[in-house]
Amino acid sequence: MSPRKLAICLRLFVHRSRLTQIGLILGLWFVGDGLARLTHLPVPGGIIGMLILLGLIASDRISLSSTRRGANWFLAEMLLFFVPACLAVLAHRELFGLTGLKILTVILAGTLSVMLTTALVVETFYRWKLREEIAP
Repeated sequence: MSPRKLAICLRLFVHRSRLTQIGLILGLWFVGDGLARLTHLPVPGGIIGMLILLGLIASDRISLSSTRRGANWFLAEMLLFFVPACLAVLAHRELFGLTGLKILTVILAGTLSVMLTTALVVETFYRWKLREEIAP
């Protein structure tokens, strides 16, 4: 089998397999984490992994459909990643006092800022995409 046919088969496999897409996203996270540790950057490895993925998508090395199903799975199951944090709060009763109120304020402010930033970025790129589709 020629390298070109092998590359096409690999791309089709990645497009069809949610598990492979999840593995690809996790692999990029591990690469980003390794880079963060090696270079001692004050940036989390997940952010570096996302920037690597963004660079691969922007350079057309990876298409959006190569990660869409895996990313949608992560978003759909996001609650599972937060259950241990909820159980930890129940184990520490002191968090229900003033300390807990301060932490809750920080969490709400952080969540609100992330949601607003995400909404603005999505809206900006959606309008940009619509402009591209309208103007040939």
